Amino acid sequence: MKLNIQNETSRLRAVVLGTAESNGPTPKLEDCYDPKSREHVLAGTYPLEDDMIAEMEAVARVLEKYDVKVYRPKVIENYNQIFARDISFVIEDKIIIANILPDRKREVEATEYVWENVDKKNRIILPDECHVEGGDVMPWNDYIFIGTYSGEDYPDYITARTNMDAVIAIQELFPHKTVKSFELRKSNTNAKENALHLDCCFQPIGKDKAIIHKNGFLIEKEYEWLVNFFGKENIFEITKEEMYNMNSNVFSISEEVVISEKNFTRLNAWLRENGFTVEEVPYAEIAKQEGLLRCSTMPLIRD
Repeated sequence: MKLNIQNETSRLRAVVLGTAESNGPTPKLEDCYDPKSREHVLAGTYPLEDDMIAEMEAVARVLEKYDVKVYRPKVIENYNQIFARDISFVIEDKIIIANILPDRKREVEATEYVWENVDKKNRIILPDECHVEGGDVMPWNDYIFIGTYSGEDYPDYITARTNMDAVIAIQELFPHKTVKSFELRKSNTNAKENALHLDCCFQPIGKDKAIIHKNGFLIEKEYEWLVNFFGKENIFEITKEEMYNMNSNVFSISEEVVISEKNFTRLNAWLRENGFTVEEVPYAEIAKQEGLLRCSTMPLIRD
């Protein structure tokens, strides 16, 4: 398989889509990886497997409609395998296997059959000290945008998933690219004050546009850099509530076509006003785990 990912929006040809099959029971509070899941466990509103399967199948149907080759993880019994983006990501012709939370190692094995078809020299496993998840990594042509957290209290945050060691390692892997890192706001307990990954508060769409949430960024200058980079007129600013509902976590099939959650009425109207085709799907149950469409898809090939 010849991988090719240069950016977030070129025409998609092949993708790994996670699975909600045999997702397991509602987790115990101490086993939750993020504050939003904790919130729903406490409220008794944690998503049901059947509902999440139906939501993911809706996405699979949209991808097939656009002739995208869809790979799914091998199903592991009673195991959460929804968020395919966390466990690996592609930049150019290389697949990078993420160093994720130790409890999630088996997720990597479930997609091994995909990356075994990639030339061995293009399968990269970073050193143990490099922590990274794909939701924090965004190739954007000559740039690679990376969400990180470099505070001394990094080990205290289960929501801090990508460290500066990984940022440096990715820069060394792609010396011809400009790697730009962004410090994200982290909270183990308050989902409205937590940007779990960069794609939870920012995402490029189309050729030159972006969705962004200011409060997701710890350093205002870094947020302003992005606004200036894309141009204020090309930015859709989302509110704290919209970030909480994962409005920035849509997924691009091409520069013209975006898969979005059907309840994102303000965003979807703006997208259509700006010439996008919006494929609306139900994904509100999966959103309860602090992830959405970009989190559950891992592109392999774009034109």
